[in-house]
Amino acid sequence: MSDTLGTDTAIDRQSQGAARAGDAATPPSPAARRRGRGRMRLEIAVLSGPAILVFVAFVIFPVVLAAYYGFYRWKGYGPPTDWVGLDNYRLILTDPAFQDVLWHSLLILVFSLVIQGPLAIGLAILLNQRIRGRALIRVLIFVPYIISEVIVGTGWSLMLQSTGAANDLLKHIGLGSWQQDWIADPKLALWTLMAIISWKYIGFAVILMLAGLQSIPEELFEAAAIDGASYWQIQRRITLPLLGPTIRIWAFLSIIGSLQLFDLVYIIWGQYVSGTAGTSTMAIYMVAQGRSAGSYGYGSAVAVVMFLISLVVALIYQRFVLRRDLRGAVTEGVS
Repeated sequence: MSDTLGTDTAIDRQSQGAARAGDAATPPSPAARRRGRGRMRLEIAVLSGPAILVFVAFVIFPVVLAAYYGFYRWKGYGPPTDWVGLDNYRLILTDPAFQDVLWHSLLILVFSLVIQGPLAIGLAILLNQRIRGRALIRVLIFVPYIISEVIVGTGWSLMLQSTGAANDLLKHIGLGSWQQDWIADPKLALWTLMAIISWKYIGFAVILMLAGLQSIPEELFEAAAIDGASYWQIQRRITLPLLGPTIRIWAFLSIIGSLQLFDLVYIIWGQYVSGTAGTSTMAIYMVAQGRSAGSYGYGSAVAVVMFLISLVVALIYQRFVLRRDLRGAVTEGVS
């Protein structure tokens, strides 16, 4: 009798477990799916809503307003009434001065990538090794990045003047023939700017590269060394390919920053000397031809052109360079 009761109890437990498993395997009803999607949309709206509002208020709305003012000849006060249509934009694209600053911005962009990229990768690989004073060197490389652009620009402008500390140092160490007008000479000014930019922003690039190197498993290097790979083969075959996503992200940030460069050039060269020295940028042109000239409508049009150039470059870069890194980053909709 007891055996029969035990068998019946086991059968009942098995049937209950099967029923629960069947319930778990049953797909949710359409109403449940709708409620799940509704909760997901509500969570997204609550979490991203404030950020979207800030982005619209401080990015999208100013761009739209600048595009509106760009259709007028406006002095910056009172409502704009002198409609000029596309004349401001047509003048920008045909102005030789704007073509020059666009060329300067492209040169700064290319030189920033060519100079800072290899230096940052080399320094990051070096500082990723166990060497004495590694922490101190990392701090010293990163310090220029956190210093205000005003301090950096003022300090370098004082040191690089004709009677500044740089030429005085060359004179005292017997290299007086190397003294130059580092700021005003068109043959040297762009290279002076690139040296300052590299000194200022190399720390950020190094920190990014170091973060990328930390994500590479040590086992890969050990396995390659056991297989007989040399140091340079390891760097070329393992380090650089796996560091690729970090390099591409840094390059994207550097490109956008180069197209929008303003503060260092404005502080060191000013809006007038930068044009003759060959260091003027699109942002400097916008300030000189807009605010300083009292033509805020034209300056707004220049701002819109800068925005469109940056947007096109960003979209092209994302489409052809960052595509492999973004693939799979966006999750599919929850059914």
